[in-house]
Amino acid sequence: MTAPATDLRQAALADPLRPAFHFTSPAGWLNDPNGVAQHDGVFHLFYQYNPLAAEHHRIRWGHAISTDLVRWHDRPIALSPSDGGPDADGCWSGVLVDDNGTPTIVYSGNSAATPTQTACVARSDTSLDRWQKEPGNPVIAAPPAGYNVTGFRDHCVWRENGAWRQLIGSGLHGRGGCAFLYESDDLIRWRELGPLIIGDASALPENDDAWPGTMWECVDFFRFTPDGTSAPPDARTHDPHLLIFSAWHEDVTRHSLIVRGTYRDDRFDAHAYQRLDLGGRHAYAPQTFADESGRRVLWSWMQEARPAQAQHAAGWSGAMAIPRRLWLDDTLTVRQEPVAELAMLREAPLAFEPHGAGFAASSVQAEAELSVDLPDAGAVQIDVFATDDEAEQTVITLRRSPSTIEVSVDRSRSSLDDNVDASPHRGEVPGAGATIDVRILLDHSSLEVFVDGIALTTRVYPTRADATGIRVEPSHGATVRDVKGWHLARAEARDRTPEPGAESHAASRHHDPRHRARSGT
Repeated sequence: MTAPATDLRQAALADPLRPAFHFTSPAGWLNDPNGVAQHDGVFHLFYQYNPLAAEHHRIRWGHAISTDLVRWHDRPIALSPSDGGPDADGCWSGVLVDDNGTPTIVYSGNSAATPTQTACVARSDTSLDRWQKEPGNPVIAAPPAGYNVTGFRDHCVWRENGAWRQLIGSGLHGRGGCAFLYESDDLIRWRELGPLIIGDASALPENDDAWPGTMWECVDFFRFTPDGTSAPPDARTHDPHLLIFSAWHEDVTRHSLIVRGTYRDDRFDAHAYQRLDLGGRHAYAPQTFADESGRRVLWSWMQEARPAQAQHAAGWSGAMAIPRRLWLDDTLTVRQEPVAELAMLREAPLAFEPHGAGFAASSVQAEAELSVDLPDAGAVQIDVFATDDEAEQTVITLRRSPSTIEVSVDRSRSSLDDNVDASPHRGEVPGAGATIDVRILLDHSSLEVFVDGIALTTRVYPTRADATGIRVEPSHGATVRDVKGWHLARAEARDRTPEPGAESHAASRHHDPRHRARSGT
């Protein structure tokens, strides 16, 4: 694989804020998950990657494999920009499909020579290590004629009724985001079928946490079957279909949303929108796949919340959120939880001790589970990455009102570094009963909270070595029925090294229309 320069890798390993059990690139820049799949029992994670610097520039496709979704092994870089080609300035996001035994990638080529990205294809042998680009790339050279688009990139591809179908994320000026639908017999020649769905950017205020944006990135489309497993879209069924997209607006990555609806006659009728993650942009660019058991597994990109200068100095940027299982409950709410395989990393139990009316422990690389009775007006405060003097702490609060449960994260004292993003997160937990279950994952600079299957993901950057405290404090009649946790083992190998023949050429500096947004600033 193309590996970062030795000093870049060493800087990344030396950073105390680098996650230990979340997937990260060896060093340099990582963003969207791509081509996620299980192939012959092996899990594949491709991802947007710049091995030369911690910045979004002239992106490649990194590649890693695993047999357990927890411990990953680097493979050679799958795709790199081709000088003079439709991807000369970057091989952007896409998917992996099996074309009658031939592993095939459909991805967005980025080139300063074209006004939008274009659809490209590459194929491999069964190793998934050696990829050949389609000589006729791009296979879709432009958006459909007659539409004034805000963007055109990212793909979802599936087999339906004997043909290939593809969605490409887009948006229409003056209206909202959309996804264009195509059909093909061979993944090369595509027929336009029009917009599958067009969003309404005027439906909510722009500052709303569920605003649908003006362009939809990273579209992902699938259905849940009556037995609870998931499958590709099929308009012949009456199964609930889900469209996931990331709302984008004027070079700013906003948040990801789920649309539940009905798929028929080449159109998708939306019934309900739901926030994918209450942490907004910190669980961005999601992509899902059905594993060999039919389980729907979600990947997403945990964007940074510290300035670009700090990312450069650290030698790395971006991590994947823990892969999660998605399911649809009886109320048709999408819920999620870490995949069961994460339990493989559990080591010594956290030593929770009585502390005031609650409990306390210490770790920055851990999993905690709580069961809480939360009456009306009851609340539980959970401090993490906390110092004893409270100079640094990130505060999770669960609070019940007569109508709902709200979960919030206060980052105002998460770091003594005034340059990091310390904005708060909050949202509602639908359908919660009297007792709620909470899971929390801590990994140095990442925080993932799951409250009855509703997720909130964010990033924090404590500066003090003693910011390791975990404190649980119930109030106003709330009761912590059970609290337990574990230190989690490191999953990243320290000896990630370049392979012979790794590419080392410097990248040209063409303007990248997503550079500012992808830098986290």
